[in-house]
Amino acid sequence: MSSIRRLYEDLRSICVAVVHPPGEDRDLLIEQLKRIGCRLQIVWPFPLEIPPGADVIFFHVSQDLPGGGIWCASSCDATLIALSDYESPTTLKLLLDTSAHGVLTKPFRSSGVLSTLVLARSAQGFQQRQQAKIRKLEETIKSRRMIEKAIKVLVDNQGMNDVQAYEHMRARATSLRITVAEVAAMAIDAQEAMEKLGLGKAGR
Repeated sequence: MSSIRRLYEDLRSICVAVVHPPGEDRDLLIEQLKRIGCRLQIVWPFPLEIPPGADVIFFHVSQDLPGGGIWCASSCDATLIALSDYESPTTLKLLLDTSAHGVLTKPFRSSGVLSTLVLARSAQGFQQRQQAKIRKLEETIKSRRMIEKAIKVLVDNQGMNDVQAYEHMRARATSLRITVAEVAAMAIDAQEAMEKLGLGKAGR
């Protein structure tokens, strides 16, 4: 029960933007979101920019809109839930282009709004965690490549072997209270500067 309570508390704390033309479908969606307790922002006509400050955006997707009313989940921090008129091949292509975290198709039903909202928020959270892991992995790979390059610089110019070069950088990192990768970048920058002055290995 505590997890359900936290779920509702989360939903009541978020700002939800509804980007959809006036009508019964929008009214039903707004009514259900009010029952859930979300803070609402109603937007129409379709804006060029994503509504600022929105945690979740329900947005109309239609081939009749300029550009199909396309936003992409990768270009914003909000949870995107697409609102579709019908499932034609063109509309399905538009939906795929949005990479939306959830989809509601007409006719909207009050019973599907909460589940779609919860699952979309969960999908976005998972996506963000995966992207964070990917960024961390990319940074790790970049750091390792830089360290390997710096080791070669020290081996070629300071008469060290691989182990000595790494231990030297590690000791300097500890002394300077920075990372080994930062020390490696300093070594590489210094070597490149020397080469530009004609004093490094490349200039001899």
